[in-house]
Amino acid sequence: MSDTYVGAIDQGTTGTRFMVFDHGGQVVANAYTKHEQIYPEPGWVEHDAGEIWQNTKEVVLEGLNEAGLDAEQLEALGITNQRETTVVWDAETGEPIHNAIVWQDRRTTDRVEELQEADKVEWIREKTGLEADAYFSATKAEWLLENADPVGTDRGGDALEDRARNGELLMGTIDTWLIYNLTGNHITDVSNASRTMLYNVRDLEWDDELLEEFEIPRAMLPEVRPSSDENTYGYTDAGGFLGAEIPVAGALGDQQAALFGQTCFDAGDAKNTYGTGSFYLMNTGNEAVASDHGLLTTIGFQLSGEPVQYALEGSIFITGAAIEWLEDLELISDAAETAGLARSVDSTDGVYFVPAFTGLGAPHWDGRARGTIVGMTRGTRKEHLVRATLEAIAYQTRDVAEAMEADSGVETTSLRVDGGAVKNNFLCQLQADILQTEIVRPEVDETTALGSAYAAGLAVGYWEDLDSLRQNWHVDEDFQAERNRQEVDEKYDRWKDAVERSLNWAEDEGE
Repeated sequence: MSDTYVGAIDQGTTGTRFMVFDHGGQVVANAYTKHEQIYPEPGWVEHDAGEIWQNTKEVVLEGLNEAGLDAEQLEALGITNQRETTVVWDAETGEPIHNAIVWQDRRTTDRVEELQEADKVEWIREKTGLEADAYFSATKAEWLLENADPVGTDRGGDALEDRARNGELLMGTIDTWLIYNLTGNHITDVSNASRTMLYNVRDLEWDDELLEEFEIPRAMLPEVRPSSDENTYGYTDAGGFLGAEIPVAGALGDQQAALFGQTCFDAGDAKNTYGTGSFYLMNTGNEAVASDHGLLTTIGFQLSGEPVQYALEGSIFITGAAIEWLEDLELISDAAETAGLARSVDSTDGVYFVPAFTGLGAPHWDGRARGTIVGMTRGTRKEHLVRATLEAIAYQTRDVAEAMEADSGVETTSLRVDGGAVKNNFLCQLQADILQTEIVRPEVDETTALGSAYAAGLAVGYWEDLDSLRQNWHVDEDFQAERNRQEVDEKYDRWKDAVERSLNWAEDEGE
């Protein structure tokens, strides 16, 4: 197998990456490009699904070309994706009827509050493991059918709903959109289905009552398959952009892919991914553990012919995006500057930053929370604000970690971390101090792409079993807590005060 590999398409919130891995799980090709972030109104976030597909083709070809590889050397393709982001497209033309509505988008907050007022929150949670929130796909798809302007036609919203019932429109998250364009098949995996707020995670099927609630016709929905599928999702077209028939055999939502790539295959294993947001997942095995502390019960992954593995998840909406905001304000010119600036001061000098730009996720679930900076004085400098931003990332993770321990009964003694931000040693040490636990960074930190490659490779026999994947995982560096717990706890209590001041700030969805 020295000259064959597995490819992974990692379609994220800010861009699309293509990576190729060898049998040892090492990177042999890597290409990346960004796509446009579209903000039609405050709180609205969209992507051009056509641009995402075009970029996907370009990065795949670029990655293969730069590594000197032929497409025929790929044993399989895996897909991982920004979750919840929703696309509706014409089944005949393959054209989207509207921009994709991104997971961060808050336009359906009013609809979620209707569900809350109708006492349907617990009903939804019991079926899906999710909070009733604009984060998930159900209200996004509902909005699209009610409000999208059909491309190339003067028919209105009612026509869209009729066409959806007739199977003329298809819906999917980004994995489904890419699988459809790669293979022609309308398929998703269980991990992505579990993020739609339309899928019953216990019965493992689309839920008729939820489809009725959100007026989503079943004919629109993709077939749900295992995350690693020996039957494959289909093959690329030999006459298409790759010029070869490659099986597409694995798919995982990005956070589940990172869980898989970190080899968190056993109950109690946990990881945190630091990207645009941060996502803390703990494998709970074959049991769907209900949360009493604001976490989500979600599907981690499923291998062919095996039961699903569940996970508890804490979703933090804004972490890396807060660093991007510092760049937008020109307080920094590059994310790498943050470590040096933060180290240049002993503390934040009492400044706390709650980056609730799109509301707060776990464990607070407040869609009307907004970004808040407290504790500033005339002596506050940009160094204090930069340090407060890094501390906010670590504090939000502790919010989730405490909820995770309370729900699972498992004390976190070690946390595997990945994502772009973990290259920052200052942040990793800060996280160890604030959590008072070991932080472990692997050699290959692009574990999201690696996880989807593992899923696809397992399906076609490129890797034999989970044990062979465990052998590929190696530690780059670990970080032990160095600060005094009492000092950390006092500052964390002050953080919780700052969070309280951010809650329920926006009075309408336009704020």
